Amino acid sequence: MCRAPAAAHPRPVLSLCLLRRRPRMQPPAQAELQAGDRLSGAAARGDLPEVRRLLQHELVHPDSLNRFGKTALQVMMFGNTFVAQELLKQGASPNIQDESGTAPAHDAARTGFLDTLRILAEHGADVNIPDASGSLPLHIAIREGHTDVVRFLALGSNLHHRDAEGRTPLELAQHLGLRDIQGIIEQHFSILA
Repeated sequence: MCRAPAAAHPRPVLSLCLLRRRPRMQPPAQAELQAGDRLSGAAARGDLPEVRRLLQHELVHPDSLNRFGKTALQVMMFGNTFVAQELLKQGASPNIQDESGTAPAHDAARTGFLDTLRILAEHGADVNIPDASGSLPLHIAIREGHTDVVRFLALGSNLHHRDAEGRTPLELAQHLGLRDIQGIIEQHFSILA
């Protein structure tokens, strides 16, 4: 299900959901794209003062799309928890997905930034959203070998979910020969039993 990022937010935003449902829809206006590019650029650099200035003084919507169809939360410097907190505090959607179904939690799982992933989860990020390949953030963390991220995600993830290759997180860890990660997931299965 595709939901508009922040319907109650006072600043307008072009929803990725609308782009997916209405492919003939006109792209965002040039001014919107420039604002999205500036906010995304500041977030990617980890420039918190500029992120704040754009959000608070220029009233750029936190879910504004850049020219690549991504939001600032999707391209931010994932090791910079302060940028993540500011974007989320200003109304950025923690569950917004790009055209490939990738949400910020998928990116944080891929890069291994546990602190950022925790902040996303605290602000409502759904760790059970699959991307276009059917992978949950947990599948991605397993593939990347991020043990601490796997430990965190296993607590709230659907351990029975199968990715596009038909593998549950446990089966993926077994397939990749990751015994430590396999043990973590098996431990969570025993807790759930």
